[in-house]
Amino acid sequence: MADEAGNDSQVVQGNETVDPSNEAGHEDAMIHGNELVQVDEMTQGDEMGQGEELTQGEELLEGHELAIAEVATPPTTRRRKKKSLVWEHFTIEDAAGGATRACCKLCKQTFAYSSGSKIAGTSHLKRHITLGSCPKIKSQEHKIALASTIGTDNDGDGTVERRSKRRYRYTGYANASFDQDRSCSYLAKMIILHDYPLHIVQQPTFTAFIDSLQPRFRVADVDTMEGEVYAVYQREKEGLLQAFSTMPGRISLTIGLWTTSQTLGYVSLAGQFIDSDWKLHRRMLNFMMVSSPHSENALSEAISASLTDWSMKDKLFTITLDNDCSSHDIYSANLRDHLSSKNDLSLKGQLFVVRCYAHILNAVAQDVIASIHGVIYNIRESIKFIKASPNREEKFAEIALQLEIPSTKTLCLDVTTQWNTTYLMLLAALDYKQAFTQLETCDDNYNEAPSFEDWKKVEAACNYLRLLYDSAHSIMAAGNPTSNIFFHEAWKLQLELANASGHEDPVFSIIAKDMHERFDKYWKDCNLVLSVAVVMDPRFKMKLVEFSYSKIYGVEAAKYVKVVNDSVHELFKDYVAQPLPEQGATNHAAANGNNTHANQPSTGDGLLDFDMYLSEIATSQPSKSELEQYLDESLTPRIQEFDILNWWKLNTLKFPTLSRMACDILAIPMSMATNGSSIFSAGTGTRMLDDYRSSLRPEIVEALVCAKDWLPYSTTAPEAPSSGLLGKME
Repeated sequence: MADEAGNDSQVVQGNETVDPSNEAGHEDAMIHGNELVQVDEMTQGDEMGQGEELTQGEELLEGHELAIAEVATPPTTRRRKKKSLVWEHFTIEDAAGGATRACCKLCKQTFAYSSGSKIAGTSHLKRHITLGSCPKIKSQEHKIALASTIGTDNDGDGTVERRSKRRYRYTGYANASFDQDRSCSYLAKMIILHDYPLHIVQQPTFTAFIDSLQPRFRVADVDTMEGEVYAVYQREKEGLLQAFSTMPGRISLTIGLWTTSQTLGYVSLAGQFIDSDWKLHRRMLNFMMVSSPHSENALSEAISASLTDWSMKDKLFTITLDNDCSSHDIYSANLRDHLSSKNDLSLKGQLFVVRCYAHILNAVAQDVIASIHGVIYNIRESIKFIKASPNREEKFAEIALQLEIPSTKTLCLDVTTQWNTTYLMLLAALDYKQAFTQLETCDDNYNEAPSFEDWKKVEAACNYLRLLYDSAHSIMAAGNPTSNIFFHEAWKLQLELANASGHEDPVFSIIAKDMHERFDKYWKDCNLVLSVAVVMDPRFKMKLVEFSYSKIYGVEAAKYVKVVNDSVHELFKDYVAQPLPEQGATNHAAANGNNTHANQPSTGDGLLDFDMYLSEIATSQPSKSELEQYLDESLTPRIQEFDILNWWKLNTLKFPTLSRMACDILAIPMSMATNGSSIFSAGTGTRMLDDYRSSLRPEIVEALVCAKDWLPYSTTAPEAPSSGLLGKME
């Protein structure tokens, strides 16, 4: 602006005039007045007063931004805006012969831009700032702040920060630091969470996509990516180990069996526990290859290895299996024997092996479906026939309208692996049974209509599948269900099926008897652990056990109630024998502080004899245990929003020992189904590992499966995934 300093013209600022000669002596650009205009952008209209002319300035704001001075000369041309992102990092300077050159704001290197009417383009400018050619970017790797403009007043005494009216776009070129290791870690997490194959890094379309985002990112090969995946797994595991070290109670395991097309066997072990804040969690612990997963010896060795790996050899409480009920007795007994020598089992192992509730629901439902498979086939084919063309659908709808069928259900095909969809298909078809019969008389191409007897079987099947369907939905509604809620579903189902076995219609009674036979086996195996769990619910305690058993067992109910009562007291004795944690001892003293203070001999009131009398009474009448006190208290009101874990959290001081017992019992996983998975397909026996994962090394398979389970709960800061430990429990 050398010419401008000697000019008599003045810059117009509203009604003010500013002497531009002041500007020549300052490093900062003039900010007073109209909106700051960049070199790549000409602004016209209301933002410039009539008679203003834009002239290119030479000062840099904070060493990076170019200021534009405004002089009072009317514009003569309307120039196109420069939209390329590189102009946030370059300015245009005049050169000899009428040419212009682009000057990097950081390193001041210049590059050819135009020569007369010929423009060189911006590709070489992009390479300068994205490929690390700029020495300033290499050495500093810092973000350039373009969101605000810093200036000084005319006296130079201090700084004034003013926001630029133009909104700069954040480009990501030189504006953000690039970390190859961090990007590789995020790529590994993406592969883990979305089940992408490791060889995605070799796919040309993927590498082209990455190159378009960040040319400096070097895509790793498959072996390197395996290492990244395993590194993510190790970091997450360290965080989970820390969480387990603060776990106040014991852990219960769920055991899943897997196989592959190559007949390789895998065992998945997940741990369920309640943390110190009384929150319920389930985390995958191991996914390991075993020689024979259906062998009790191999399974017990896998469990022992897992507990050793996680430093929890003395913390195992129960295990939940989804094996077939026909072999459950022998299988669980052998497993109990193998593990009893290495673990202290409560109640002599009576609660140790638990059967999956989701599995028994699915097994009973599949039995019902199998009993009428012929009718179900006809209904599927009938729906396929109707859905084959719009004309048939319209015709069927007309028939339903003529017959005045009030149903609003929609005919739909089922998914054979999800028994709830089969139930819903049968339920909808049952409403239109008359329409199917009428369609057969109207359309010669259709001959799959079920008979009257067939519809009767469907009605009976739907009647009993509804019990299973409602029970499953009650469990799923709980989100993260604690063990106490399963008793409500199990005892009602046991009672309903027992009563239905005596149905006067043989079609109904035959189906009910088969269902009850299978479910009764589950009830006999698990009613004790279900009952002990519901006793820990302050809304029911022993009262619901007494009520439900009287319905199920009749005059023999007292015998079964006594078994539950004795088991609860015996289990409590085991916990009394264990030393309280330090905070527990403190809490116990605090909880009994009032009583201790009340029994202190008082002085100066003349009632010393009275104090001795109270002491004698306390000696002759021993105080009740925590368990007796808990059972004798009135039931907590039943409200819909009741949070049992929060209740025990608030009553830990009152029941320090009993609360530890409740913590372990309420964490027993009665179902293998996890939050977010379908209970209608869970616990259906051995599952199949896909061919891709079967081809990987066992340690990589374990890393992929476990890390996928852990990452959603990770609290690592996204800016630095390698710093800190992962796995904070939620």
